[in-house]
Amino acid sequence: MMAESDTDNPDVRRLSDWSEGRLESLAQEYGTPLYVTDLGRVRENYRRFSAAFPNADVHYAAKANTSRAVLRTLEAEDSSVECASAGEAERAVAAGFEGERVHYTAVNPPAEDLDRAVELADEHPGLTITVGAADTIDRLAERGYDGRLCLRVNPGVGAGHHEKVRTGADAKFGVPYKRAAELLESAANDFDVVGIHAHAGSGISGDDLSNHRELVSRMGELARSLDIPLEFVDVGGGFGVPYRPDESPLDLDSVAAATRDALGNIDATLVVEPGRYLVADAGVLLTRINTVKETPEITVLGVDAGMTTLARPALYDAYHHVRNLSSDAPEIETTIAGPICESSDTFGEHTVADPERDDLLAIGNAGAYGYEMASQYNSRPRPAVVVVDGDRSAVAHRRETLSDVLATEQEVNWR
Repeated sequence: MMAESDTDNPDVRRLSDWSEGRLESLAQEYGTPLYVTDLGRVRENYRRFSAAFPNADVHYAAKANTSRAVLRTLEAEDSSVECASAGEAERAVAAGFEGERVHYTAVNPPAEDLDRAVELADEHPGLTITVGAADTIDRLAERGYDGRLCLRVNPGVGAGHHEKVRTGADAKFGVPYKRAAELLESAANDFDVVGIHAHAGSGISGDDLSNHRELVSRMGELARSLDIPLEFVDVGGGFGVPYRPDESPLDLDSVAAATRDALGNIDATLVVEPGRYLVADAGVLLTRINTVKETPEITVLGVDAGMTTLARPALYDAYHHVRNLSSDAPEIETTIAGPICESSDTFGEHTVADPERDDLLAIGNAGAYGYEMASQYNSRPRPAVVVVDGDRSAVAHRRETLSDVLATEQEVNWR
């Protein structure tokens, strides 16, 4: 679907860059709603990002998209991986990542999660466990863990596209900056302390970049203040991508240079954690119109995808560009709404080519936090995911059925 050469690797892939004919063919073959992920584009994004950050370790933030096909593509590119749960760590090692390329960075991990993380560290030597509370250090000690430990720090500065994803100043994430040095020195008596970690938030761009630089600067200062030798300083990810057609992409080379400058001289490796940047524009969501409703205010388009398919608009008022692949007619103003019994079940207002029932719509930048956040609310099965790589296509996640929705339900009969 896209050229794979390093000379043809644009900073952003717009919805108009996708082959309409190919998308229509995939929708016809696999049905809708349907996620399409272009593995060639994932590969291109990784190569561009890693080239902008030479001498840094790139850790893919798996929570953006944990499809095994995506993980295997990035593993083959020598990426490392950052996992927010034991389940993500399980998926990473199953995709071929060796222990030294896996970081487990959970927030308030449940007991079962922590148990499994300790087991994985034993089964896959080199795996690093990142903790964000002194209590978690104690819990690891209680489990007999004395391996590689990284401390997540709260630097007091956050950034991101929405208040719900700004983590850097949220007390939920990491130990207070002023307590970090003391806690690290104490932990070094019982663990192999290898690094420090912080993350400003998600979808960082524009004015938020100054906050990210401040976070990086504080982490550099902390690293230089420690008597403990560190293997790495992890400044997180959250690098944004343009969701609207008129938005410009990040000047990644400038961002990388500013990150290096803010970090300063440290005797440790810089770690960065792109997630959205690697996969967002590698995915689209295809959905068909089933209802065209004229109202005095606006034309409402009912589609077969909804907030259970793509949650970001309902959760964050997020914008995703939409195109009507079935029409070249003049555009009209519409509201695109799904089949879920919630007023929040909408993809917002969009200008699209004059729509008719059965027209195929493409929703852009759906490769990050799309299928990952899908649910079975309203007893709706989750959609299928198809991956493409050049001329090849394959089902990465089959379409669920109602039997899948009911699979965990047990009969309770007290009569």
